Amino acid sequence: MYFKSTFFDDYTVGDKRVTLGRTITETDFVVHAGHTGDFFPHHLDAEWCATQPFKQRIAHGTMIFSIGIGLTASEINPEAFSKGYDKLRFVKPVFIGDTIHSEVTISEKADAKKPEQGTVTEHVEVINQHGQVVLACDHLLIVNRK
Repeated sequence: MYFKSTFFDDYTVGDKRVTLGRTITETDFVVHAGHTGDFFPHHLDAEWCATQPFKQRIAHGTMIFSIGIGLTASEINPEAFSKGYDKLRFVKPVFIGDTIHSEVTISEKADAKKPEQGTVTEHVEVINQHGQVVLACDHLLIVNRK
């Protein structure tokens, strides 16, 4: 794994990175349901879903969040750590066979409580194969200064 030190001073508001894609499968639905205990028919009952507005099974929002954020984990920055996520929204449904990727934009920088650190906000959008945002959130980081 590649380790790159990116300090608070190195982040620039507006910088963007785009991940590779990942196609969502029926296996993803089943495994996520098993991990979480969320066996609601919206995710697993194809016959019931056929009678509903989307006419097909809908991915768990928490699964799309997990996969979308996992796609962004391409390198480790030893100078930063995650403080969590804010403003999480499930914007559009994701279906079996959809391919998603994530786009991360540095949206904000600010001072932290400790003077040797700063805060960085990464706005994350998970996007489907049609170019539609299906999930959005803000990733909050605490980052060491040089």
